[in-house]
Amino acid sequence: MTSTLQAALSRAAELDRPGAGMRFVDRRERATLLSWEEIRGRALAMAGGLVEAGVRPGERVCIVVPTEPVFADLFFGCLLAGAVPVPLYPPVRLGRLDEYFDRTAAMVEAASAVAIVASARVLRVLGQVLDRVQPRCGLLDAAKVPSTPLDVIHQGVPDELAMVQFSSGTTVAPKPVALTHSQVLANSRAIAELLLDRYPESAGHQHCGVSWLPLYHDMGLIGCIFPALDHPSSITLLPPEAFLARPALWLRALSKYGGTISPAPDFAYALCVERIKDSELDGVDLSRWVAALDGAEPISPANLRSFTERFAPYGLRETALNPVYGLSEAALAVTFSEMSKPWRSVRVDGTMLARGRAEEVDEGGVELARLGAPLPGFSVEIRDAEGGVLPDSAIGRVHVAGPSLMQGYLDRDTQPIVDGWLDTGDLGFLYDGELVVTGRGKDIIVLRGRNHAPQDIERAVDDVEGARTGCAVAVGRISQDGEQLLVFVEVRTPREGLADDCIRAIQAACGLRPNLVQLLEPGTLPRTSSGKLRRSEALRRWESGKLAAPHSVTPIRLAGALARSALARWRHG
Repeated sequence: MTSTLQAALSRAAELDRPGAGMRFVDRRERATLLSWEEIRGRALAMAGGLVEAGVRPGERVCIVVPTEPVFADLFFGCLLAGAVPVPLYPPVRLGRLDEYFDRTAAMVEAASAVAIVASARVLRVLGQVLDRVQPRCGLLDAAKVPSTPLDVIHQGVPDELAMVQFSSGTTVAPKPVALTHSQVLANSRAIAELLLDRYPESAGHQHCGVSWLPLYHDMGLIGCIFPALDHPSSITLLPPEAFLARPALWLRALSKYGGTISPAPDFAYALCVERIKDSELDGVDLSRWVAALDGAEPISPANLRSFTERFAPYGLRETALNPVYGLSEAALAVTFSEMSKPWRSVRVDGTMLARGRAEEVDEGGVELARLGAPLPGFSVEIRDAEGGVLPDSAIGRVHVAGPSLMQGYLDRDTQPIVDGWLDTGDLGFLYDGELVVTGRGKDIIVLRGRNHAPQDIERAVDDVEGARTGCAVAVGRISQDGEQLLVFVEVRTPREGLADDCIRAIQAACGLRPNLVQLLEPGTLPRTSSGKLRRSEALRRWESGKLAAPHSVTPIRLAGALARSALARWRHG
């Protein structure tokens, strides 16, 4: 078994299994398939070019490209040259470019990167990053990196740094997570082994991944590309923006290419139910999809239920939906629900939940998804504030340990790993050996001595006519008048009485009356690079009078941004 990503790429290229490789599908559903042999050849050419550009072994290179073949060229090219790839997200909200430039520059500095390499269309707006940070090798156009023969291929060793993956940064600035070859391969193999154990391959049944997740995100890179590389098979990739504009493309790709495994955050399943029309699914067959992994954010049992019911007529199995738990610091997955069985939930008393204890009830209460048991080699404990291990049903901080737990945050004096355990910052409890997450520690809202999970309040407004599904933020605030509950809601269709309807929906669902429901224009709420809502940042902006909609992207504004980018590149050229 290979011990580095370079060795895994060489093995996949040598095996050259028919149909194996990376398939890139655009929004018009046109596909480009690159075999693993082709990917390695392109990466070798890119590696030589990076060395010629001045990149040395052990140095970090930021990669800023969308979902297209050049991402593979750069990521694997860095590794073959001995450099460390640092995937960063491209600009997706053109109305917030200054915010993007500040955040990107901070990540380049945190990674101590010597170069930023971008694709041509990203490069056009990226120049202003150079006004904030100047890496030694500068800002490089991926298309202009020379194809240069590489004298010596860097093979790497298992404990060598393989990549830097930034945490999502929901409550704080994104942190650079340092991951070794052994860590990322341990996690991707654990995922693949679970799938192969329950659904073995045969001559007529080969596993195939399908993903629209961003390649700078651990769920898209470690959870999708690495398993397809290590167990040479095919992975079909769609651009995230194509999925968001037309969610049916995801299900159509699963059907067309025989996808068996595909992960997504919870909002994606709700978006499919809300936006996909039957007319877009003519001939779609989802019967081969055995592992629809749901993770990366709080999981709504209602979303799982509605997705299963909505797409069962198209062959979706009752057992396909699989709630999971993971995080960047663990190189992705920590727990999996049992494959081949329907997803499960538990109902607990809402009053006791607010007091820090999970007491099961037969009806009513709060329904929470069960996220499964730890993967082989992993452990999960629930601990109190002093570090003591809590019994089942007691709510505390989720701690994890396992073979893919990060090396640490890059170049930081203080590290969060203590005796092999990581405090995830999440709150939850164990139920029959399975993890149930109740919220994020820093996001919990305390009102009159009781804890309330913000997602429960936020989901209450999803069905209110005119509100945007999944686009609400609930936060707690201490004012001179005492504890306050504030709810910010993006509006799809403005109408009179919408704020009052949101208040009534929250009262009915949670028994709480917000002190304020603030209606916002679409796109106003701050998000992480992976699309998660940043609650504390929303509150900070509101308090400072800066919670405002992004600038509209007019031709004049876009032309100005391109001109400023070009000027910055010339100035720092």
